[in-house]
Amino acid sequence: MKDVPSEVLDVNTRGNVTRASRASADRRAPPTSETQASVGPPDGKARRFDPAATLPEAARFPHRLTAEAFYMAVYPLMFLSRRMEERMMELFQKGYVKGTVTIGIGNEAVCAGTALPLRPGRDVVSFLHRSLLSHLLFGMTPEQLFCQYLANADSPTHGREGNVHHGQAATRRFPMISHLGKMLSLPVGGTWSARKNGEDVFGLAVIGDGGSSTGEFHEALNLASIHHVPVLFLIENNEYAFSTPVASQYHCRRLSDRAAGYGIEGETIDGADAWAVYSAVCGALEAMHAAPGPRLLECMTLRLYGHAVYDKGDYVPAEKMAEYRRRDPLPAARRKLQTLCGLSEAQIATIESRVEEEIQAAVNAALPRPRPDPQTQRWTPFAPAAPPRIEPFCAPRLKNGEAVNQALAYLLEHNPRAFVLGMDVGCYGSAFKTCKGLIDRFGPERVMDMPICESGIVGFALGASQIGGRPIVEFQFADFSTEAATQIGLNAGTWYYRSGSPAPILLRLPCGGGLTMGAFHSGEFEGLWSRFPGLKLLYPATAQETFEALVAGLYDPNPCLVFEHKQLYWSKSGPVDFDGDLAAVWRPRQYTEGTDVTVVAFGAMVHEALAAAGKSAYGLEIWNPFILQPLDLEPIVQSVQKTGRLLVVQECGATQGLGEMLISRITRAAFTALKRPPQLVAALDVPVPFAPELENHYRPNAEKIVAAIEEILQ
Repeated sequence: MKDVPSEVLDVNTRGNVTRASRASADRRAPPTSETQASVGPPDGKARRFDPAATLPEAARFPHRLTAEAFYMAVYPLMFLSRRMEERMMELFQKGYVKGTVTIGIGNEAVCAGTALPLRPGRDVVSFLHRSLLSHLLFGMTPEQLFCQYLANADSPTHGREGNVHHGQAATRRFPMISHLGKMLSLPVGGTWSARKNGEDVFGLAVIGDGGSSTGEFHEALNLASIHHVPVLFLIENNEYAFSTPVASQYHCRRLSDRAAGYGIEGETIDGADAWAVYSAVCGALEAMHAAPGPRLLECMTLRLYGHAVYDKGDYVPAEKMAEYRRRDPLPAARRKLQTLCGLSEAQIATIESRVEEEIQAAVNAALPRPRPDPQTQRWTPFAPAAPPRIEPFCAPRLKNGEAVNQALAYLLEHNPRAFVLGMDVGCYGSAFKTCKGLIDRFGPERVMDMPICESGIVGFALGASQIGGRPIVEFQFADFSTEAATQIGLNAGTWYYRSGSPAPILLRLPCGGGLTMGAFHSGEFEGLWSRFPGLKLLYPATAQETFEALVAGLYDPNPCLVFEHKQLYWSKSGPVDFDGDLAAVWRPRQYTEGTDVTVVAFGAMVHEALAAAGKSAYGLEIWNPFILQPLDLEPIVQSVQKTGRLLVVQECGATQGLGEMLISRITRAAFTALKRPPQLVAALDVPVPFAPELENHYRPNAEKIVAAIEEILQ
């Protein structure tokens, strides 16, 4: 450790509590089955710390500890959490801990009472940035947490994620994002999926008083209530969202009063009383076990520091801070060891000393770890795919909308984990009738009508995808996918890169114009979604491609967005002959051969290009990239090298779609072969107009494509 300054390893230790050793308890009385909740080694020797493994089964639901056993178990952990955060603050000031260090000092009682009854690896949880102790109770070690905050090569996220943005999706501890409300719907979907598979599990969704103001707080509670999902929504109310006081956040008397609006039970308790939190959480779990459904628990907690290490918290009035210090849960829990458990000052000091030794050992182990090496990092946002060969499917002739319906039926029939969710997908059969008859064949638990909450639906689907589900999300219109921009682009799209776990979600986006539906029902948005890493985009133009895109998208381990042009649903048809080879689906599609111009189009513009080919005297080679992300342009580049000319056609405005990017990439690869500058045929850069005369003028068509071909061949 010669590279680590000695003053860092010898930072003065201050604080009041650690994990209780069984040896110290033995000096007072022989341990009972419940007082064995202490987590220290009986021989007093140091060993690796693993709270999840060392806490007794009696600490987890359906068991309840006595108050004495509870404090013997959690006081050492509360002290451990407090001292670790104090050390992280010191290491931050010395330049070793990285990023935004949010501080949970003062919140230990909430974490201890909440996480202790739950079952790591079984219950589905979403912790937040002041949940360090909760992570310890779910199996993380102090050394792992120090590595995470140091952002070293051995951090749980390999240095890829912020110091509090971590979890372990594979064990149902979902990693957080800073868009805090967006985390709430994930445990709802995960818990629903697990219970659908026959597991007796609960969910925990933690949010702060500030995060409870977000729209997804409502969406998640509403979803959980409608579908009777036993998720405990726990509000950590420390009276400030960063610096904004609660008076500027809500006007109800208590946040738990909102529970009535969802037809569920709500309760407000003292979040500085660890035993009160533990008792309330145990009671909520028992109630949800008896009658599945969500509950809302508001814990009035406190924050003894600012929002983060850089925040002095001077916006908190002095009298308020003095009140917080009087309510500090750590000294209160320490007093319980004396008055309730009968431990002497010397015994408590021994517990604390061992925690200090353990923290020092963790710091000593974490600081010398190597920095992340860019050369050994996994620089891909996509989970590796190994497409299986599945059952073939043939139909002599289907319209594109029928191909959607048949693909969904095929997936539901052949994959018992698959389920469809969206608005009006049930009895109504979806807005464009592509889901017609599915609920009759597969039932309402596999074809799920959902409330209007696009973001919550995607979060629900993401959570379900982590517990064995294969969700198929239908948006009524691609335009409405923007309601879920954070969930799709920043949560699901980054999930594999951040967590190492795949996020297999199929999202269907009915898109495009030509049906006189106006600006909010006619967009494509393939340009928008192509800007988010980790998303796969497929844009079919024929019935064959439509069927293949949906089937391949479901079996891929990444979030897959399939763009289904609405104008083509019932206007275009063709045969479907799928041989079951999913690997062969992921390729560009060629429709014609020619030597004069390479035309690249997708969606409805493929058919406009084909119509243009029939009106033109020139030889057009028409291609659809089909997979818009990640792009495979090699066959198209070879075509341009043959023709020497490139024309890209897109339905949306020039600045909105992928056309300019396609031109740029193809030009770089085939620059010396180009005989003329490439051209883009696109719509006007305005919202899609409503009146048919205006929309017809706005959208590209065969005549405009022919005119562009004439120009490029001059």
